[in-house]
Amino acid sequence: MRRALLLHVLIAAAWLQAGALARAQQRPLTTEDPEVIGDGRLLVEAGVETGSNAWYPLSGLHGDRFAVPVGVCLGIGRYAELQVDTGYNWLGIDSREDAPLAFRVPADITRTSDIIDVTVATKLRVLAEGRHRPSMGVRFETRLPNASNESGLGLDTTDFFFSILAGKTIGSFRIVGNAGIGILGNPLVATIQSDAFRGGLSIAYAVTRAVDVVGEIRGQEVWFATVPPPGAEPLGEIRTGVRYTRGRLRFDGGVLFGFTERSPDFGVIAGMTLVTQAFR
Repeated sequence: MRRALLLHVLIAAAWLQAGALARAQQRPLTTEDPEVIGDGRLLVEAGVETGSNAWYPLSGLHGDRFAVPVGVCLGIGRYAELQVDTGYNWLGIDSREDAPLAFRVPADITRTSDIIDVTVATKLRVLAEGRHRPSMGVRFETRLPNASNESGLGLDTTDFFFSILAGKTIGSFRIVGNAGIGILGNPLVATIQSDAFRGGLSIAYAVTRAVDVVGEIRGQEVWFATVPPPGAEPLGEIRTGVRYTRGRLRFDGGVLFGFTERSPDFGVIAGMTLVTQAFR
């Protein structure tokens, strides 16, 4: 009993000692922790991700997706960070269906690819974690229209998201929740927008000082629309995985399961994160 208690105390101490540095390295999850990485620190992450039976409703394409997401994060002061995320997408086309912009994708191709829309975000921690209270933060994100509808993978819309973030460490567990709204452009009518709810909940368990087991559920759904416009259909996904930290590097691997029609049925995730002191 004493050994088990001592182990949990040591794990919790290691988790707290790592502080914002460890919490900010959130791959393979997408739920944002309210903690920031720290003044002058630079985080660079990259990975690979697959998705079977992905659906792109604007172009009507169905197929297996392979993506290489990359991201950079810079700590600005003690309470803020700037994030930029992008990457590249490939889709092996298995089938097609009638869709508003299906005609833009050449009928004779079996594979298509494009850049992942660049997102630029600012995260602010507004309340430090206390003994009985969670840490709190806010995040402002703009998604740019970099992926084109000619590839079948893009919407050519600019979208904005605002999220409230909360996180609490309880023993060896780190629990994080996000809830917010998104203002989504309509890919067919430029004067129309859609309002969406976006949220997620994640749990990370520190098995040892170097190994975490993580999982999350995350989704998005448009409000006030019986039939959402193409590209704004409900999204829902469960991710689970393992992270291993060695020095400034953290390696991750996991799987994802989609539970909405637009989300891929199943996928595999792997990646790496580096955190270093860029300036003081």
